Amino acid sequence: MPKPAPKGSQNNRYKALIEQIFFDHWKNGMREFEFRRDEINQGAEKLGIRLPDNIGDIPYSFRYRTSLPDSIVQSQPKGLEWIIEGAGRSKYRFKLVRTTRIRPRDDLVQIAIPDATPELIRLYALDDEQALLAIVRYNRLIDIFLGLATYSLQNHLRSTVAEIGQIEIDELYIGLDKRGCHYAIPVQAKGGKDQIGVVQTAQDVRYCEQTFPAMRCRPVAAQFMKDGAIALFELSLKGDEVKVIEERHYKLVPATELDRAAIVDYRE
Repeated sequence: MPKPAPKGSQNNRYKALIEQIFFDHWKNGMREFEFRRDEINQGAEKLGIRLPDNIGDIPYSFRYRTSLPDSIVQSQPKGLEWIIEGAGRSKYRFKLVRTTRIRPRDDLVQIAIPDATPELIRLYALDDEQALLAIVRYNRLIDIFLGLATYSLQNHLRSTVAEIGQIEIDELYIGLDKRGCHYAIPVQAKGGKDQIGVVQTAQDVRYCEQTFPAMRCRPVAAQFMKDGAIALFELSLKGDEVKVIEERHYKLVPATELDRAAIVDYRE
């Protein structure tokens, strides 16, 4: 087993713990295995690591925010990658899935939208994710993208899903179309360096199936691009893979800077 990462920073402590748990279970050829939450406590005792108050933040960080240690990545077969998914109450599962990298295309036209974001919101947004969710909401980009009337029901929604455990949805919208069909629209928000992943998409879909079985679920991901434009993706879950149904890029500009010729071109 490779040596655990240094234990100085929180990130290094988390990596040392997840390495300990991974190599306590993994053997060459394994494609998935489960571990219990109390193994985090046991690993911390072995390594002499002080745990955070919220122990669940350790697997959570690797599910959504932080890359796995190099020693774990090196065990991945070509074309596959390890994910950590919920496996029920206080249980998690390491699982190999096909590598999925959803990034904004560089050949799409950016659609100019008059910027309706209040300046106070831009001034006080605390992080990229919060800012992105607010900008999408104030500019009704979900309505524009999906062609529905949508309403934000709740952001940072925390709940539990059978056989997964605790989940968090960045923002949940409810939508309505002209035929009266109702939609559940979970939105995941990503900053420029973060990547859209199968774990969050899967949990969002499973939550909607469990909580709103009569609704149609249309998961959406929003991502800031380098130039400040916003890429929106409508996603679909096919087995262990995330597929893109549609992608559009929106550029928010002052109304005075709208290109009248481009507006005419949008008719096509």
